[in-house]
Amino acid sequence: MTIFHDDELLAILRDDCPYSDITTEGLGIGNVPAALRMTARQDMILCGVEEAARMFVLGGASAKAAAVSGAKVSAGGLILEAGGEGRVLHRAYKMAQTWMEILSGVSTAAHAIVTAARRGNPQCHVVCTRKHMPGMKRAAIRAIEAGGASPHRLGLSDYVLVFDAHRVLLETGVSLKEHLARLRASAPERRLAAEADSVEDALLLAEAGADVLQVDKFSPEQVSELRAELPSALPIVLAVAGGVNASNAEAYAKAGADVLVTSAPYYAPPRDVKVRFAKA
Repeated sequence: MTIFHDDELLAILRDDCPYSDITTEGLGIGNVPAALRMTARQDMILCGVEEAARMFVLGGASAKAAAVSGAKVSAGGLILEAGGEGRVLHRAYKMAQTWMEILSGVSTAAHAIVTAARRGNPQCHVVCTRKHMPGMKRAAIRAIEAGGASPHRLGLSDYVLVFDAHRVLLETGVSLKEHLARLRASAPERRLAAEADSVEDALLLAEAGADVLQVDKFSPEQVSELRAELPSALPIVLAVAGGVNASNAEAYAKAGADVLVTSAPYYAPPRDVKVRFAKA
C-alpha cells in the first residue's frame, strides 16, 4: 500500500486554509464541540479513508474509520466519524471528503475492470498506465491498488517498453533483432516489452526477442488470432492496451490476454461521500 506521510497531508490542509477560516471564525463557532459522520451516498470501493482520518487528527480532532481502503461500502454505509472543535472539523472535512471521493472513483472503476477480466480468465491481470494527472502518481497508484489493479509502469526509468516512436528513430541497416539484443544488454534485469499494432508486427517482435507483446487497439478476435499463432515454446506475455474498459475486459481475457493495460480508471467520476455535522 502506498503510504502518505503527515507532511503531505498537512500540505493539502494548508493549501485549502493557509490562514483563518473566515466563515467559521466569523460565526463564532470555532470552539463549539462538534461531531461529524461520513457515509457513502452510493456503492463504492473505498479508498483514502486512512488519510482522511489522519487529516482530522493532525488538526487536533479525533477520528475513527469504519472501513478500510479496498473495502466495498454500500450506499448509506458508514465510512468515518470525527469529533472536535468546530474550527478543526471545518478545516479538515472538505479535503478529507474530496480525497476519498476522487480516489474511490478510481478504485471503484479499477475494481469493475478487474472483476470483468477475472470472469474471462482468473489469471488475467489488470494494470494501469502512467496517464494519470501529472504530479498525482502516488495518489493514482494508491487508488488503483485499492481496486485490485497494479501499476503498468511507474515511469520511464523502471520498465523497458519499445514503441513505434522509438523504432522510427533506429539506425537503418541493423536488424530489429540486433536492436532488441542491444537494448536487453543495457538492461539485463528487465523484461523487454514492445508494442505492436498488427498481428504481423507482433509476430515480428516476438521473433526478434520481445518478452512482452503489448498490442494496441486490437479487437478480441485479433488477440485470439495472435495467441493462436504465437509459438507455444516461447513464454511470451500478451498484453492488450488501448480502449480496455469494464465492458470489454472479459472478452479480452477470454481471447488469451495475460495482461490488460488501461488508463480508464483515472477518468472515472468521483464517488459521492455524504457529510453530516452535529453539535457534540
